[in-house]
Amino acid sequence: MIGLVSIITAGLTVAIGTVAPALAEGRAVAQALAAIAQQPDEAAILTRSLFVGLAMIESTAIYCFVVSMILIFANPFWNHFAAVTGQ
Repeated sequence: MIGLVSIITAGLTVAIGTVAPALAEGRAVAQALAAIAQQPDEAAILTRSLFVGLAMIESTAIYCFVVSMILIFANPFWNHFAAVTGQ
């Protein structure tokens, strides 16, 4: 039962945790392109700020992936429930 719940939770974590950053990255790129179109002289500064922002947004998806891998491969609940059931 713990394995099933862990796998479902890991799947939901990755599914939800990647959709939101993907939408945020799309919006950030669209806004950056609009800003560059309005002020082409500031393209270097806007691009640098865009890449820093995209890295921060992408870190959310990476954290969700790490949490899902912990749930699947290094689940802290396995030992607890094994000790409770006596196995």
